Amino acid sequence: MGKVAVGSAVLCAATACAVAALIVRHRMRNSGRWARAMAILKEFEEKCATSTSKLRQVADAMAVEMHAGLASEGGSKLKMLISYVDNLPTGDEKGLFYALDLGGTNFRVLRVQLGGREGRVAKQEFTEVSIPPHLMTGTSDALFDYIAAELAKFVAMEGEGFHLSVGRQRELGFTFSFPVRQTSISSGTLIKWTKGFSIEDAVGEDVVAELTRAMERQRLDMRVSALVNDTIGTLAGGRYHDNDVLIAVILGTGTNAAYVERAHAIPKWHGLLPKSGEMVINMEWGNFRSSHLPVTEYDQALDSDSLNPGEQIFEKMLSGMYLGEIVRRVLCRMAEEAAFFGDTVPPKLQVPFVLRTPEMSAMHRDSSPDLKVVGTKMKDILGISSTSLKIRKVVVEICNIVSTRGARLAAAGIYGILKKVGRDVVRDGEKQRTVVAMDGGLFEHYSEYSTCLQSTLRELLGEVVADTVAIEHANDGSGIGAALLAASHSQYLKPDES
Repeated sequence: MGKVAVGSAVLCAATACAVAALIVRHRMRNSGRWARAMAILKEFEEKCATSTSKLRQVADAMAVEMHAGLASEGGSKLKMLISYVDNLPTGDEKGLFYALDLGGTNFRVLRVQLGGREGRVAKQEFTEVSIPPHLMTGTSDALFDYIAAELAKFVAMEGEGFHLSVGRQRELGFTFSFPVRQTSISSGTLIKWTKGFSIEDAVGEDVVAELTRAMERQRLDMRVSALVNDTIGTLAGGRYHDNDVLIAVILGTGTNAAYVERAHAIPKWHGLLPKSGEMVINMEWGNFRSSHLPVTEYDQALDSDSLNPGEQIFEKMLSGMYLGEIVRRVLCRMAEEAAFFGDTVPPKLQVPFVLRTPEMSAMHRDSSPDLKVVGTKMKDILGISSTSLKIRKVVVEICNIVSTRGARLAAAGIYGILKKVGRDVVRDGEKQRTVVAMDGGLFEHYSEYSTCLQSTLRELLGEVVADTVAIEHANDGSGIGAALLAASHSQYLKPDES
């Protein structure tokens, strides 16, 4: 063989060795990256663990905080607000009542004709109105004048099937889903605005008085009989359809719970005990916190980057506003530390709240063989065009971990309320039944979440007690609930009816 041939052969062999070495190094690097990604996943899963014993600790802590919040103002992270709702609907309500539901960039106006035990909700109509953005940051008069004008328009369209008794004033239930310090069933001062509203001259003012003055300017003869928040409206709407409803929980963008408490179990209540012996308590449970909550570094980072650091810790772990964001933060760390999506971190993945919970839910429930939905969402939302099946499976697993933790914590919270009111056991000779009215898009549309919540509550209660507790979906409870509360707190009720 000539020198050239020998040289070529040596060169080819060297090249082949170099290529082989590159392949080995590439494989080793890839396997090293994969191992790092799996380590991040495993650590996250372990820190999110919600064993039955841990959930029992969370429920016990919830019950302790409930006691503390009822004992004194500021005694707990749970505000345990007295709602002044001491009469829930019974089904006997009759007449025409209105509701106004203000809780975001739209408000709804509703009218219902109640026909008592036989007629129930004989007829109802509603309209939804968008609030122009400039009114969300303007003056109190401008906002309430706009609302009152739309309300007057709606009243003017009152048609057949709606009858106001002769000599009676129209009555309204006002659902106002912003932080309010309630002073009676029909008055409360605004503590602060949320959800993009910022109207300085309304803070510290009685929102019912503001609305009443605006209605007077419109020459609309209507009285606000009940001021409530959406959770209490859900409880009222639930009770109207089922007398065993004791608790209401909203699981949507945010989360909250309300329940019926015995009036004598509220040490901070200094007024006369209501004749019913009961009082609805607005827990504001999104602000619950405990050392037993499985908080991860991702939760801590999300909290510190939020508009309200240190507040609403429970809400940030289990409500619709935040679940998708937790998933995004875990994926971002995998991209940064394990080159999970290639050598560079996808720019869109670094955008806070780009991954919303409805998209997370769609990926979680993807049952196609190649997880096509996951692939499409990763491409459309995060700009990651090619993902292997292996990567897609990891994404689904992260969704599952986050959703499961949230659902199980929500169940623990409900179990804590049941413990507080003594419905976590079945006493001999009692045929009790307890219903939890649930509302909110997260519970309604994220089926894996709601299924997990219900099975976890059953696990905590045990089979015997679980058979006495039901979770029922109360769709749009807050709207009709406010009208029903206007009816059950009507100025025309006789003393023995109130």
